[in-house]
Amino acid sequence: MRTDVIERYVTDLGSRLRGSRRQVRDLLTETRDSLSDATEAHLDRGLDEETAQRKAVEEFGPVREIAGEYQAELAVAYGARTLIWLAIVLPVMHAAWEMGRMYFIGPWQNFGGPVPAWYLWIAKANDMTSGISAGVALVALILGRVLARRVDARLLARIGGATALVSVLLVVLGNVAILTATWGVDPQRLVQSLPMSIASFATWAVIVRLGLLARRALSCATIVA
Repeated sequence: MRTDVIERYVTDLGSRLRGSRRQVRDLLTETRDSLSDATEAHLDRGLDEETAQRKAVEEFGPVREIAGEYQAELAVAYGARTLIWLAIVLPVMHAAWEMGRMYFIGPWQNFGGPVPAWYLWIAKANDMTSGISAGVALVALILGRVLARRVDARLLARIGGATALVSVLLVVLGNVAILTATWGVDPQRLVQSLPMSIASFATWAVIVRLGLLARRALSCATIVA
């Protein structure tokens, strides 16, 4: 029975990696192909198959060391993808929600009657959170591209993941603030418009999804060896 040293090495390597499934799969495929090519070269020199595979694996490097290098690459890529999602989705989501609000509800000051000045301040602050978070994500993404060759990938991945998570938390804080303020002014306003209630639910679903992406981005960066 053929002893497949390469497959054991690739399986061990894959068990240590976290990130995009497609990217992990591509890295493992590249690794397997490289090891197979090296094995063929050793076979041409007269080595038996098992010895050739062991020689190829030895030359490729210790699995822990290679996993650390690959994980850094995966973490940076996952963090960058998450920042891109934040920079695009947050402004689009906010713009869509605002258009719906103006159509179904109208200006905040006309929402079910006069509201306190502090409520309008909170509403405006909440309106700004999506733009600020998206801007922070975009700046972090650009800086990451600029500093990619100067900063260690492990540190870059952690910064990207942490930035993404903070950006999402800022949006969560803004939404919780306006919900709490609305409840304090008049709880009935929270369910005054069915279409906007549905839109609010969809907004929270998107925020939760972005939060999970951000947390996974930071997790991928944290486990870099």
